[in-house]
Amino acid sequence: MNVLVTGAAGFIGSNLVDRLLAAGHSVIGFDNSSTGHRHFLEQAEANSRFRFVHGDILDQEPLLSCMRDVELVCHLAANADVRFGVDHPTKDFRQNAQGTLNVLEAMRICKVPTIAFASTGSVYGEAATIPTPENHPFPVQTSLYGASKLAAEGLIQAYAEGFGIRAFIFRFVSILGERYTHGHVIDFYRQLAEHPGTLNVLGDGTQRKSYLYVQDCVEAILTALDQARESVNIFNLGADEYCQVNTSVGWICKELGCTPKVLYTGGTRGWIGDNPFIFLDCSRIRALGWRPRLTIQESVVQTVCYLRDNIHKIEPAPASL
Repeated sequence: MNVLVTGAAGFIGSNLVDRLLAAGHSVIGFDNSSTGHRHFLEQAEANSRFRFVHGDILDQEPLLSCMRDVELVCHLAANADVRFGVDHPTKDFRQNAQGTLNVLEAMRICKVPTIAFASTGSVYGEAATIPTPENHPFPVQTSLYGASKLAAEGLIQAYAEGFGIRAFIFRFVSILGERYTHGHVIDFYRQLAEHPGTLNVLGDGTQRKSYLYVQDCVEAILTALDQARESVNIFNLGADEYCQVNTSVGWICKELGCTPKVLYTGGTRGWIGDNPFIFLDCSRIRALGWRPRLTIQESVVQTVCYLRDNIHKIEPAPASL
């Protein structure tokens, strides 16, 4: 199968590219290199079935030029800076909603039949039902990021209805693991590298979050693509558990061998739009036989180990830990 992956040089995208190539598919990796890292694709670029295209999903021409003969688009390109939405309120819309519309239009013009879309559990806002199932009514949106992803989901479903495009929508919790570049683990790692005696935590530390290991996430995507049969397939992807931020802090500090003084800021929410309790009902994807291999604790520890060995490839090396 010929597959186009947008956001291919990113955290999840590059891991997905490797798995698709390992499964025998031909892959075009599409990325504007704004937040992705080209070296994440070193393994892929050694494969004759991989081609990299430097392009932006806000520019229609590069999208159209590489859609020919594509059978599946895995659309992962997005603005993922959830915390800073209010600092640049149009960015989420442009990169997440407008960018998705551009992808869909290129698919329509080039008659690409299937899209797999990386959405988010943030579309549920502060859900009334925990764990939250896919058919939960949508509450008032609490973040620009979640709202833009929900808008993208709506566009995908409308294109599925109007033009016969088959859709797979995956609502992720936060993903951890190799090639991880943003989120609470790297934030804490950077702080502890700079000042190991003090750790600043947004919120009061009692926020409850669920996480998922990146290889488990990719496996879930591939499982759904292989087995789900609806015209529009929506799946929550997450672990069977959640943890408090304070618990995650403890795992990280233990792995790094430090005991900082923890300082809290921001009240019960770390930032505007932060959901203090995220836990998704993932029984729908589990019904296809998928199960996560790593626990949240194992995922956090593995991410810390990855950062310790690779932080210099992502940014200037911090102080030793």
